[in-house]
Amino acid sequence: MTYQETLDFMFAQLPMYHRVGAAAYKADIQPTVDMMAALGNPERKFKSIHVAGTNGKGSVSHFLASILQEAGYKVGLYTSPHLVDFRERIRINGEMIPQQAVVDFVTQTIKQSDNQAFKNLSFFEMTVGLAFDYFAKEKVDVAVIEVGMGGRLDSTNVISPLLSVITNIGLDHTQFLGDTLEKIAAEKAGIIKEGVPVVIGETQAETKPVFDRVAAGHHAPITYADQHYVVDDIGRYTDELTGDYQKKNLATVLEAVEVLKSLRGEKSKSQKAEGNSSTLQLFDSLTPAAVRQGLARVVTNTHLHGRWQKIGESPLTICETAHNEPGIRSMLGKLQTMHFRRLHLVYGCVNDKDFRHILQLLTNQFSFFNFQFSIYFTQPSVPRRLPVADLAAAAKEIGIEGKSYLNVKDAIAAARNAADPADLVLVTGSIFLVADALT
Repeated sequence: MTYQETLDFMFAQLPMYHRVGAAAYKADIQPTVDMMAALGNPERKFKSIHVAGTNGKGSVSHFLASILQEAGYKVGLYTSPHLVDFRERIRINGEMIPQQAVVDFVTQTIKQSDNQAFKNLSFFEMTVGLAFDYFAKEKVDVAVIEVGMGGRLDSTNVISPLLSVITNIGLDHTQFLGDTLEKIAAEKAGIIKEGVPVVIGETQAETKPVFDRVAAGHHAPITYADQHYVVDDIGRYTDELTGDYQKKNLATVLEAVEVLKSLRGEKSKSQKAEGNSSTLQLFDSLTPAAVRQGLARVVTNTHLHGRWQKIGESPLTICETAHNEPGIRSMLGKLQTMHFRRLHLVYGCVNDKDFRHILQLLTNQFSFFNFQFSIYFTQPSVPRRLPVADLAAAAKEIGIEGKSYLNVKDAIAAARNAADPADLVLVTGSIFLVADALT
């Protein structure tokens, strides 16, 4: 198969949650366990860091990968979903997995279709297998692995990491993870492993008892980043990511780095023969300079996109992947620091989001801060999309008027044409809408 034929097969034959929704979700990690065994358990052949959370887990994963890369390590990075190219999900030192590696893995898997371990896999399960197999074959020093959804039953949870990180907890994917912060925290706490330290990004009254209980039950040392670090000025660390919500992510990253620097591992027999100590520092190259450079160069090193990303000038046009209430509130915080004449909001979402609440939140906040604004409704180009006609009709029912466009390209063009050079065009509401905008 060609690379495009391989992608077509994966998209067509393997259920993909981010495209089709609940039909692709499996509340069962056993298929991934079986697949890993059939692959020779590649997840055991490299060191890893596991990152979960409602918001910020992607940014934290990219920051950590960039810092480790600057420290001189060969770093695998697994994230999801992709924006433009499927291979964005699997990188080593910022470079995407080669097309041929994708083709070879999928082809070999198809050839083993009589093996029960490779039957009825989801898109995400297959991709996790591809990533871990690739990282093992390429002998990465460490891989930063972002959880797809939740944690306990996520396919990535077959790893035994050196460090677990949980950024925060918000009400998202409630149909799968639970309808309270406590229930969602319990699912995400599923990545906490026996004796493995865990960093929690934000101290939340509802979730702290859950994390403390699970960590204690697994004898896992636990720290809360916001109790040790407060980042006031993101510009001190990086000019490449400017959203104010990155302050909390940076605090989480800095705490994670401190924990990594404290980790010790067993020395080899030859190393033990040369000294008295039986342990060595696993990340002895994590110097202050590596941390500074890793933070400053996160986009350059890892090619992170879609987080408050500028895609146009005069008027300034920004893409932001915020798609749930905590992310939207963080985005609103950033807007309050900016100066513009009028805001042109290009908005579209998928069909399982509480878009009425989000739209009401947005418009109420716009009015509170006396923003002059216009709204351009549209839809992302995935099967899960909320049709723009339904979005506009529902918005009108709650008193929100806007113009409608069948695709984000036309919506952005209309917004930019209507805007003055001093205005701001903001594209948000769905990761997939941002993907369409970048494409």
